[in-house]
Amino acid sequence: MSNPLFDMLGGNKNIIANIMSMLPNFKNNPLGALQSAGFNIPNNIYNPQEIVRYLVQSGQVNQNQLDYAQKMAKMLGL
Repeated sequence: MSNPLFDMLGGNKNIIANIMSMLPNFKNNPLGALQSAGFNIPNNIYNPQEIVRYLVQSGQVNQNQLDYAQKMAKMLGL
């Protein structure tokens, strides 16, 4: 089973370039960017912390994936 976040970031391909090209869209519309990546998020959740909590609670993202994404965000200064 493929991981939508990993696929959204380009899999094993130039991940940093993919992240940098996605940042403007993600900053402008984080919910839309996540939904277009294949995550199922209700349209009434707008708070980023609530979105993350929902993704973990619904099993769409596991704790290891969350930890990795948070580590990458910190490395990129996000």
